[in-house]
Amino acid sequence: MSDPSAVGAGPDIADRVRATLPRLTGALRLVAEFVLAEPAVAAELSTAALAERAGVSQASVTRFAQAVGLSSHQQLRIALAAQLGRAEVPGWSTDLGPLINDDDTVGRVATVVANADIRAITQTVDQLDLEALDRSAHVLAGARRIDVYGVGGSSTIAAELEMRLFRIGVQVRAWPEVHGAATSAALLTAADAVVAISHSGATTEVMEPVELARDRGAKVIAITSDPRSPLAAVADEVLATAVLETSFRSGGLAARHSQLVVTDCLYIRVAQLTSARAARSIELTETISPRHTTRRR
Repeated sequence: MSDPSAVGAGPDIADRVRATLPRLTGALRLVAEFVLAEPAVAAELSTAALAERAGVSQASVTRFAQAVGLSSHQQLRIALAAQLGRAEVPGWSTDLGPLINDDDTVGRVATVVANADIRAITQTVDQLDLEALDRSAHVLAGARRIDVYGVGGSSTIAAELEMRLFRIGVQVRAWPEVHGAATSAALLTAADAVVAISHSGATTEVMEPVELARDRGAKVIAITSDPRSPLAAVADEVLATAVLETSFRSGGLAARHSQLVVTDCLYIRVAQLTSARAARSIELTETISPRHTTRRR
């Protein structure tokens, strides 16, 4: 896992702030909004001055810096200065921001959306706990059976993970509905594992089967954008995703690309760890899709 306090490395600090913004409240949110609106000014202000401009206490400024993965307000100032310096370098992709206006061209819409998705994926990989990822893959590779829980938008990622793992011979099933998920969870054992996918980490329909699965002794792997969420608190392993929202696309929708890159990393690592079984499974199934492809006349 990369060191989040390593200033100048990884994604811009503005991306970290935007990714953290949805779960900030009160004074910390006021500091975040000021930093995003006036990064050049914020980079020059002392702790006391930034607190005064944002209308919060100095302690809130320090807590905000820690909330975005930095050790101190001084580290925040350095990170902001580094971002502003990079923006002046010819050829560097500057931050276009997340806003899409009613009169923006379709070209700008595409650029803003792509920029947000690329940055979210980059930040997800940069902050990903690689040791937790590896431990998670080993759990899945050795599990007798795997349940994947995800509802709403997260159910699409759960289905994708199910499809990938099933293709390489893993006994896995995604459960997009709470009754089926809870029933399956109640039948798990200590030899089984769960992957729970929730942007907020607080979805009741995900938490219910997860808690049942834990009671049955199954290992729980959480994929969430909030590492301090209720889901993260009960999981054995937490794989955190970054989210960069845009106009018309809130956190849940914006999270999909980050969730997918994490599940893809899990899938590939499990395939590595079970390479003989995976290769044999792919060999046995590789002719199916071509047989169902319409040939041109």
